[in-house]
Amino acid sequence: MGNTERPRRIVRPAQQGLAAQPGLGAQRASAPANPAPGVVRRELYTPRSRKLMDAVGRLDAGLDEQACRSLADWLREQYTTAYGSVPLGYVARCHLGPPYVDHQLSLLGVIVRHFSAAEPMPEPFSAARMLARSGGYAYIEVYDDGLILPVLDDGTVVRP
Repeated sequence: MGNTERPRRIVRPAQQGLAAQPGLGAQRASAPANPAPGVVRRELYTPRSRKLMDAVGRLDAGLDEQACRSLADWLREQYTTAYGSVPLGYVARCHLGPPYVDHQLSLLGVIVRHFSAAEPMPEPFSAARMLARSGGYAYIEVYDDGLILPVLDDGTVVRP
């Protein structure tokens, strides 16, 4: 690419059957019925309830193994019904104090692991680490497709 060239956008024609129907806009006609992998569903951006946020906070509260598993099961059920997708886990700022600065909460194996500043965090959680350290978010949701959604203290989800 030369100095004056810009990347070009690829425009695909609308599907013939849907675009020809009167009353359907071009946006709606070209949108797939089921979102493809990597497409973010609108429900993921709805605010998180206080009950859900409190449950996420309790995962790191030193609960016994059985209590953590039942809480993680409840969280998975809530995410599935309300948002249609369950995060792999969360990254949040750690309040234990030095040497720990952040921690990872996983819904799959109910793993709570604390990290010092120099210790590397595993993928895909490492992408959310700087957001957690900023202190501006209650926690950051990490999804298996690489999506990272920061959640504010009031439950508002920040769009990427």
